[in-house]
Amino acid sequence: MAFVQFSQVSLAFGDRDILKNVTINLQTGSKVALTGANGAGKSTLIKVLAGLTPPDSGNRAVQKDSRIAYLPQSGLTHHGCTLREEADKAFEFGYEMQRRIDEIGSQLERGEGNTDALVEQQADLIQKLEDSGWHRREAAAESVLLGLGFSRSDFERDTAEFSGGWQMRIALAKALMQNPDILLLDEPTNYLDIEARSWLEQFLQNYKGGFLLVSHDRYFLDVTINEVYELFNGDLKRYPGNFSHYEKVREVELKTLIAAYEQQQEEINKLEDFIRRFGYKATKAAQAQEYMKKLEKMERIEIPESLKKIHFSFPPAPHSGRLVLRLHDITKSYDGGAHNVLDKLELTLENGERLVVAGRNGAGKSTLLRIIAGEDSAFAGELVPGAGVKIGYFSQDNAETIKGKETILDYLEARAPLELIPKLRDMLGAFLFRGDDVYKSLDVLSGGEKSRIALLQLLLSPVNLLVLDEPTNHLDIHSKDVLLQALRGFGGTVIFVSHDRGFIEQLATKVLHLEHGTYKYFVGGYQFYMEQMEKNAVVEPVETTSARDAVSGKSQNSPVVSIQPSAYSTTGNAEKSQLSWEEQKRLDAERRKIEKEVSRLEAKITELEAKKTELENKLADPAVYSNGEKAKAVQRDIEAVAVEIDETTAAWEAAAEKLG
Repeated sequence: MAFVQFSQVSLAFGDRDILKNVTINLQTGSKVALTGANGAGKSTLIKVLAGLTPPDSGNRAVQKDSRIAYLPQSGLTHHGCTLREEADKAFEFGYEMQRRIDEIGSQLERGEGNTDALVEQQADLIQKLEDSGWHRREAAAESVLLGLGFSRSDFERDTAEFSGGWQMRIALAKALMQNPDILLLDEPTNYLDIEARSWLEQFLQNYKGGFLLVSHDRYFLDVTINEVYELFNGDLKRYPGNFSHYEKVREVELKTLIAAYEQQQEEINKLEDFIRRFGYKATKAAQAQEYMKKLEKMERIEIPESLKKIHFSFPPAPHSGRLVLRLHDITKSYDGGAHNVLDKLELTLENGERLVVAGRNGAGKSTLLRIIAGEDSAFAGELVPGAGVKIGYFSQDNAETIKGKETILDYLEARAPLELIPKLRDMLGAFLFRGDDVYKSLDVLSGGEKSRIALLQLLLSPVNLLVLDEPTNHLDIHSKDVLLQALRGFGGTVIFVSHDRGFIEQLATKVLHLEHGTYKYFVGGYQFYMEQMEKNAVVEPVETTSARDAVSGKSQNSPVVSIQPSAYSTTGNAEKSQLSWEEQKRLDAERRKIEKEVSRLEAKITELEAKKTELENKLADPAVYSNGEKAKAVQRDIEAVAVEIDETTAAWEAAAEKLG
């Protein structure tokens, strides 16, 4: 069994301990997530595991002939050959093995060396080469590349033509193609859309080797891993189970620590407030100095960032009419009309809705958001905003406008409403700017840091329609939770694109699916959308080969999906008729009515079950069960409530069925 193992490994950068006597064992079948706050040292730990960074002390042991593949967060580029040729470099281990097999064959022909030993060595190499899947490398490469979103037409393109995000997809593809014993993946989902993430989820679920990964996508982690290692203050601790289970266990485990932390934070706030208010008053200066000394000597309690309870809310959304936006016959092409990215799209958005735009890369999601935000006027059709609508738009391009010598804190204080200025430090912390980070100059920030500032700046603005293109990029899990909570409490309307499935599922109330110039509109959340897509799919088996099957020499049938209309969706393109606005309103109203009925029945069932439990407890009272008449009366009440529960449950099931 292949393995890589640490024992009592330590590593320090200056006076800061990154790893303190860390022990970890990865082996065939390991499915591990590595978590910890930004800056905790996760990437460093992975590099030590990969053998790229030597530890200060301790032992690193690797099983003989174990193959390890490592993917960094970013920074890899490829050039000088086609995508197909670059992919073939992933199989260099096999070419080297084949060269050694041929050398041994030549030695045997010449009668050199120990014949028995050479024959045994050659047979061992031949078996390892076969087990590695090297002979099926072309099928494996094709399957992985297609799964990660490349098209067959990309295979002969020069790798230098691909953008930075696609360069990292090439690097990820090469790591997976190696079929190593141990995979070390640092943020593999950073540059993947939902379809590619879903493919990678399936790949890792079926992976026979072991892997350790870092990711800020909770859903991705929950469906791929079965143990979590947390790196906190240099210590590494193991938690069995998926990521959500780790969070629950860790929160209970740290309950006392969190209480002490919150109490200390309250004291710190009081001391700092006193110093801020009275530090320059002669009558209070001495006391302020004492408080400053107390703060300096205080041993600060630290807890993982994911467990710090940071909340913020938007400024009140300006009033707008019920109708927020109407799009009629929206058509957009980038090639003079030969191919329409958007084709006669119809959309009506009402106040309070949270619409996610879904579809593959290139389907037109960002294009549609730019049109809605007023950033793109080169389209056909009509866009009608409602009365009083004020739009706030976020995309990764917003970062380009953030520049200058101002500090982050000064920049945001100048743009924040007065009531939010006292909360800015917490909000910056939620967006990964902690401690002295807030005093960084704008000009020294990375693209990701500027993107987070641009998002936070938007969230400080009093708008009533938020248009958000990938708002969760460059955020960790905790930051996404803070953003999600704020968006769910937002008093206006949201239309957004995201590749984070967990984020979408918890935010979206409606879904617009774009595909090849057509669209489908789903009046329901993301889970409802996925169910309807699966329920109404026409499946046509075609012969294809998955990456893992290609490696093992197996092939299987894989479905090609053609989407058909569903009861609670609208579809459209140039040839298809559209539902009228009035009909769409009727469908919306009907669904809202059913949702209210489902909620009412759920509340009633809860109330009845509580009543039944109360009666059962009453029946256990000696004063009741010792009195025959009283006991019979209570028993009759219990039976009546049980019947009512059954009837209400049946009504709830019928109503829930209408929602799909």
